[in-house]
Amino acid sequence: MKIKPIIVALSAMLFVACATPAVKTFTEAADPVALTVEQTEAWNGVKSGVNAAWASCDALYSRSILPTATDKTISVTGWQGERVSAQLLIWSSSELKAVECNISDFNSKSGKLPSDIATPHFVRYTLGDKRDKSCLCGRANGHPAILQADMLDNLQYYDIPANTVRPVWVSIAIPRDAAAGLYDAKLKISHSGCGSTTLNLQLEVVGVELPEPKDWSFHLDLWQHPSAVARMEGVEMWSEEHFAAMRPIMQMLADAGQKVITATLNRDPWRYQCFDDYEPMIYWTLNDNDVWSYDYTIFDRWVEYMMSLGIDKQINCYSMLPWGDCILDYHDMRTGKVHRNRTVSATPKSENFEAMWGPFLTDFAAHLREKGWLGITNIAIDERAPEDMDAAAALIKKYAPELGFAIADNHNSYKRYANMRDVCVGQKQAAMSFDEIATRRAKGFVSTYYVCCSTLFPNTFTNSQPFESELLGAYAIAYDYDGMLRWSYNSWPANPQYDSRFRYWASGDTFLVYPDARSSVRFERLIDGIELYEKVRTLRKKCSPEALETLEAQLAMLRNQNINDQSYDWAGYLANLNAEVNRVAKETL
Repeated sequence: MKIKPIIVALSAMLFVACATPAVKTFTEAADPVALTVEQTEAWNGVKSGVNAAWASCDALYSRSILPTATDKTISVTGWQGERVSAQLLIWSSSELKAVECNISDFNSKSGKLPSDIATPHFVRYTLGDKRDKSCLCGRANGHPAILQADMLDNLQYYDIPANTVRPVWVSIAIPRDAAAGLYDAKLKISHSGCGSTTLNLQLEVVGVELPEPKDWSFHLDLWQHPSAVARMEGVEMWSEEHFAAMRPIMQMLADAGQKVITATLNRDPWRYQCFDDYEPMIYWTLNDNDVWSYDYTIFDRWVEYMMSLGIDKQINCYSMLPWGDCILDYHDMRTGKVHRNRTVSATPKSENFEAMWGPFLTDFAAHLREKGWLGITNIAIDERAPEDMDAAAALIKKYAPELGFAIADNHNSYKRYANMRDVCVGQKQAAMSFDEIATRRAKGFVSTYYVCCSTLFPNTFTNSQPFESELLGAYAIAYDYDGMLRWSYNSWPANPQYDSRFRYWASGDTFLVYPDARSSVRFERLIDGIELYEKVRTLRKKCSPEALETLEAQLAMLRNQNINDQSYDWAGYLANLNAEVNRVAKETL
């Protein structure tokens, strides 16, 4: 009789220990690709409960196909101040409720690093395109769909259905004061407080400090899209709530070393190529005397806001040459009407081109001079015909010669202009020569390259392999570019976490990160490539040519290999390149 209360108490304790936290999240899409009989039957031999193993950060893994991963230990290497990653897979033949991953402190002979330097993220699956040459710009409707592992969620717990796989991405921010050496940690995976398995994580810290992102030399230019944030957060455009909602996601961009503020001179310069219009930042007024005047209130606030986050090297303003006719929101004082989405014919071949843009350039330059921004502001043009570029360049020279000029160039037209501040060439074009880049750099000009939907490989689509994003940074350092441009930081489709496709762009082409400031596998690996770029630059400054001989030979190998050749072992190449960078750092510095 006296035993019963003890039994009840023990049962209560067991219930508390195995209590299941509620998991609130969205439901992912069903897998559009049916499993083969062999793939389905493979799950029959899987034990219930938690199964886990380390996997490669270079690959994407199916949610439905049983993985072959078996590694219980993984080793990663990084510099002081670097962010490194590891990926593990969790699977089971039974449903796992409220799965969580907990990481211990990192211990070494010389001390320890706290557990909170490592953050596990459940990787979420979004619909994307099956990779194919027809994934390029203008792909046909009905392109086959697949599930892609991409978004890094911020959930502490996640429910894993039976017979499915769930990747977990572990980000490790190495402290700048971390002592060099080997550190060991344990990663425990449990569900509902009951049933668990443990994996081993070894971190090697190289005793060389990576510069802080604000000091990175890599010229990162990812175009921002404020309108998309307003729509996804359900807030009024340019309201206090809007600016507050943008802060976390734009801070992520600043922390990646972003250098350029994307600004708009008029409404949607790219003419509806995104789900959301680009709202104007400058409001125009047509006065009774047919003279335009301009309100820079929103433009100023946007620039000051981005500068407050640390993005302050350059302002690129789109566009005197929009895709099609200019679209304005303006107040016509002659009629008293306020027009939105009003098409105004002002192409270089029209009589209105100089009449409209000449006075604006003069007024805009005066405003920028007053704000102290004239020396860092460019009139930016995206992929326009050389003859139209000539007209715009002539007009800038005539009305605002102190203003800069920037182009994303897919015509090799940059060679026509000796004093263009910012030139970004398409990766599919012939690369700029070392001499061209050096000459421009000596003038303080920026020379970068870009990829978009026209480049199948390497790229940052949701159907790209993760290592491709890092390869973009390696390409930049091998060809001596100052950095790279990507047109799509956060131009989200209707529901990006569920479906990454949009119209005829390849899936994921329009964004790199997700709403609620959630990163992606692609974005993390892009940062890996930028960090690799910075490490090579650091070594070149500090090491002798003899110490860098093997490293420079590896970079020359990249230049001698067709970067668009998917059959080459680029993942292996990057592993060797990173290993050489770390060897030189450890042995020389």
